[in-house]
Amino acid sequence: MLLNLNVPRINDYMTSARIETVHAQEGQRLAPGAKLFDMTVDLSLAAPHDCPPISHYRIVLRETAYMRRLDIERGDEPAVGAQLALFSTDPDEPLQAAPARMARMAIATIMFQSIWSVG
Repeated sequence: MLLNLNVPRINDYMTSARIETVHAQEGQRLAPGAKLFDMTVDLSLAAPHDCPPISHYRIVLRETAYMRRLDIERGDEPAVGAQLALFSTDPDEPLQAAPARMARMAIATIMFQSIWSVG
């Protein structure tokens, strides 16, 4: 079965996300909990503040799957809903069919410790 993964809408004002890190590789078998991508969401233009409203997130797979196709790379800034990757439940699944559903994933906020350290 084919599974797709698109850029999730994390915030109502979000229009895109910058891909900071790609952890998984094409052809790789991924277990639940595998890190897929780290991304940054910048809401500076949509929600002005006295400081930049920038957040960092990690997308993690919640099921066993094979990454069959990677549609982005580090530095890309895909729009909300754009495809990030295509997965399959079988390593040899033909890629011509439409994905059956979205891959199960979780989103975690990344808090950089250096921001909070007291010097």
